[in-house]
Amino acid sequence: MLGLFGLFGRSKEIQALDFAIRAEGLHPRLVPDAVKMTVVRLVRDAGLDDVTPAAPLLVHCIVGPDEHAASVGPDGAAAVTERITVATEAGDSLDARLVLLCMTAAIIHPDVVEDHGLNRG
Repeated sequence: MLGLFGLFGRSKEIQALDFAIRAEGLHPRLVPDAVKMTVVRLVRDAGLDDVTPAAPLLVHCIVGPDEHAASVGPDGAAAVTERITVATEAGDSLDARLVLLCMTAAIIHPDVVEDHGLNRG
């Protein structure tokens, strides 16, 4: 995933995720590597090949709706808010697992928790 002791560089999936995170307005170094590796694993387990659609949801959860909207516009942030709403109602989905990952890693923004009625405990 990250290369053997950094000798071979980062995997293509992590590089793609980093690029997508940056496109959403967050520097990729602000996302822990363990979270990125888990995102890649969750996407693979869901039978998908592309990790980039996870980036908007991940960034939204980390920076909150206001800062995300400032980076991608209100329509982009609203689309992610809708994804989170659907995920919390649907139960076990990739998006629900990504939100849970942010909660478990303690990187979720308090506004996201409050807006969606998520329970940390």
